[in-house]
Amino acid sequence: MIFGRPRLETKSDDELRAMRRAGLVVAQTLDLLAQSARPGLTTLDLDVLAREFITGHGARPSFPDVPGYRHTLCVSVDEQVVHGIPGERVLRAGDVVSIDCGASVDGWHGDAAITLVVDGQARTPQEAALVADTLASLWAGVSAFAVGGHVGDLGAAVEGHLEATGRGYGVVDEYEGHGIGREMHMDPPVPNVRSSRRGPKVRSGATVAIEPMVTLGTPDTLVLDDDWTVVSADGTTAAHWEHTVAVTDAGLWVLTALDGGKAQLSAVGAPFAPLD
Repeated sequence: MIFGRPRLETKSDDELRAMRRAGLVVAQTLDLLAQSARPGLTTLDLDVLAREFITGHGARPSFPDVPGYRHTLCVSVDEQVVHGIPGERVLRAGDVVSIDCGASVDGWHGDAAITLVVDGQARTPQEAALVADTLASLWAGVSAFAVGGHVGDLGAAVEGHLEATGRGYGVVDEYEGHGIGREMHMDPPVPNVRSSRRGPKVRSGATVAIEPMVTLGTPDTLVLDDDWTVVSADGTTAAHWEHTVAVTDAGLWVLTALDGGKAQLSAVGAPFAPLD
C-alpha cells in the first residue's frame, strides 16, 4: 500500500521466469483435469488427481495455504460460481464445471481456472455460449493489461466484451482477480467490471490474476453454509476462467497458458513477449 492505496509490485525477468515454472505446473494440471473429467467421477476425485500431479512435479498446491481451506482445487458445478469444495458430488454429462487451481514452485505462485462441460455437450445453447463468452472476456481483459495503463482498464475490457454479446449476462463484481507473486493473493484487486477506481498504474514486470465470473442471470451471489461455496442468487449456471499474466514493455506473457498465450494473443492482435 502507498498512502492507503493498493500498489502493483513488479518482478525482475528472473522472477517472472520463476513464476512461469509455477504457472506451467498449473496449466498442465488443468489440462490433465480437462481430459479426465467424465460422468461418474466426484469433484473429490479431481482434487486427488490434481494433488498427485502437482506434488509429483515438484510443486506445492497453493490453496491449502489459505486459512481454513485444505483442498488442492476449488470445483464449482452449475450454479456454483466459485470456491466450491471438492467432495462427493458426482459429475453428470452436461454439467458446467469450473476448476480453480493454484501451485507454487520455489515460493512463486501461479493461479488459473477453466470451465468445462462434462462429456463436451452442453445442455443448452445458452450454457455453451456462457462458457465461450466468459473465456473470450478473459482474453479481452488480458489484452487490456498494458504498461502505462491502469488495473481498472481490465475490468472495463471484461465487462465491455460481455455487454457486446447482447446476452444479458450477470458479471459478478463481489469477487475479483488479484495481484500475485510470492503470495497467491496480493494487492491490488483486479475488477471484472467498470469502476470509478482506476487502480494502480501498470509498470513493466507487473503480474496479476484476471478471473471473470459470469452467470446466466443476475450478478448477485450467496455463500452457502459451508462458508466457502459461492452460488448465483437466482440459481442460474455460472462460468469462471482465470489466468496469471505478466506484462513487460515488450508485451504479454500468460504464465498459466501452456503456450504462454501465443495463440490467443495473436488472434486478438495483442503483443506476445515470452522470456523463455
